Amino acid sequence: MGLCFSSTKTYDIPISSPSSSPLQPVVKPGFPPLSMSLSKAQPETGKVLQKPMVDVNTLFLLERELGRGQFGVTSLCTERATGKKYACKSISKRKLISRADIDDLRREVMIMQHLTGQPNIVEFKGAFEDTQNVHLIMELCAGGELFDRITAKKNYTEAKAAALGRDIVTVVHVCHFMGVMHRDLKPENFLLVSQDEDAEIKAIDFGLSVFIEEGKIYRDLVGSAYYVAPEVLQRSYGKEIDVWSAGVILYILLSGVPPFWAEHPWLKEGGLATDKPLDSAILLRMKQFRSMNKLKKLALKVIAENLSEEDVKGLKHMFGSMDTDRSGTITFDELKTGFNRLGSKITEAEVQQLLEAADVDKSGTIDYLEFVTAMMHRHKLEKEENLVKAFKYFDKDDSGYITKDELQKAMSEYGMGDDATIDEVLNDVDVDKDGRINYDEFVTMMRKGVLT
Repeated sequence: MGLCFSSTKTYDIPISSPSSSPLQPVVKPGFPPLSMSLSKAQPETGKVLQKPMVDVNTLFLLERELGRGQFGVTSLCTERATGKKYACKSISKRKLISRADIDDLRREVMIMQHLTGQPNIVEFKGAFEDTQNVHLIMELCAGGELFDRITAKKNYTEAKAAALGRDIVTVVHVCHFMGVMHRDLKPENFLLVSQDEDAEIKAIDFGLSVFIEEGKIYRDLVGSAYYVAPEVLQRSYGKEIDVWSAGVILYILLSGVPPFWAEHPWLKEGGLATDKPLDSAILLRMKQFRSMNKLKKLALKVIAENLSEEDVKGLKHMFGSMDTDRSGTITFDELKTGFNRLGSKITEAEVQQLLEAADVDKSGTIDYLEFVTAMMHRHKLEKEENLVKAFKYFDKDDSGYITKDELQKAMSEYGMGDDATIDEVLNDVDVDKDGRINYDEFVTMMRKGVLT
């Protein structure tokens, strides 16, 4: 199910798309009413996103319509708390007819969460469900569609086409490195972030995208005419189909017409890799992890241990992309090589610092669980159940507080239980300075500073 929010114009022909109780529970002091108290009504859980439903109008002011498609309407919206502008794609739940439609939408949300923060990919703010719609809040790309800009200019240089080609190839490379196959790359799915002459382009619409499963042959008939690779029509393909689509887009940029045979030699001569230094989402997340206090690192590890197979699909592929010798761990050299492949300019000293930060058990390498812990996306911290599990891991006596003794005992298992470290954590997290950490303080710590 494609969710393009740029405009209603199309350039191609889609092939397909895939009573209350008299007994009141005792609530312990300091524990969260939202997750632990049964005396207050709980928000109804949405059938699509499977999390508490939210009235999106309490968080965002929905304004003028930007576009309308098969599944919903895209509107300009303003976040009430910050005044920042976004695009809101509202999908009618009545149009999610089959179980497959719902699964497709859930997968799209997971993929956008997984990819957000990467270069040339639209930023994803969040997904919200109410009784009528599912709302996807995304970065507002005010510059419109890429081809509209080119058409309006009437002419542009080959150097400009090459620059655009590099950005499109970057999207393909990043998606594949992070374990995602787009499956519907086309000009309409690239928007400009602003009206500026040198505005950055962003890839959108991951409605047909899937997480890559190693060794699997894909047979779904998806994509759009002109841009679809031949092997899709033969119902036997892999991630290489995105490269074909990128080549077709570039061919049209250069010639004005779609190709009818193999890609132009211009693509094969010279390098396509950009020399622009990029801070990939992997590098950004590892830098964030390095700056976290030790309690937060251990809490993230607890959450990582409880994530489902579905939650870690993309991360599993990312780990495999960096663990080139398939040893089950990422060494210093593999980490450095991985950053270089993503275009990140980083010194060996920085690589060593990041490895040491992620290497919680101090083995000298990063194992799979440590990698998932460091790479965990902020959206995983939106789930109350994940935060409650992590809090209870430390709150052994179920008192509603993490005491200094409980903190010291948990952290000493990882060689972090010295007094200086414990005092540092308490000073950072214990807002009311009562010498212990309640649930609200714990949640504030967990959600603070996790941007990507």
